[in-house]
Amino acid sequence: MPSGNSYTLIPMTSFVIEYYSNEGYADLQTLKTMINYAQFLKKQLAIEMFVPVDRDGNVLKMPHHLKSKSLYDDGDVKSDDVHDDIKSSDEEKIYNKAQEKCFFKGFEVAYNGYSVIRILASYDHSIELSFNKIDSTFQSLTDIESLAGAGFEIYLSRTALKAIGIKSRS
Repeated sequence: MPSGNSYTLIPMTSFVIEYYSNEGYADLQTLKTMINYAQFLKKQLAIEMFVPVDRDGNVLKMPHHLKSKSLYDDGDVKSDDVHDDIKSSDEEKIYNKAQEKCFFKGFEVAYNGYSVIRILASYDHSIELSFNKIDSTFQSLTDIESLAGAGFEIYLSRTALKAIGIKSRS
């Protein structure tokens, strides 16, 4: 999943030290990026930061068509997996658009119950988060900063990098 071109979520102190040491000086753009990262860390955690959701906040299931593609290295879909092209295309567009809004890469729904959603990092199943549907909160985590301090290796999406002001390496 993650490659050498991935950025991970880190605490603010580490971000300032690493960013400043790579840039070598603090110009206006560097300071703006640091402010953007601080604001990013203060955002309240929401399920849509991890997995695609619809307009009402309901978790979207990955369209079967996309699952099929991911099962085969060549991306070819086997004939028995092909759905109605129009329906698959619409589902795929909705899912992809919602996925583009996620801040963190590689999360999947492990359990979606009446009151709780449990998500796992597909690249490390020891990273497990529980989301309470009733009060829209994560168990023991409140904002992105608390997630950064939890010691998990969480990968940032292009959307997150754009919000921070970092150009994606890939």
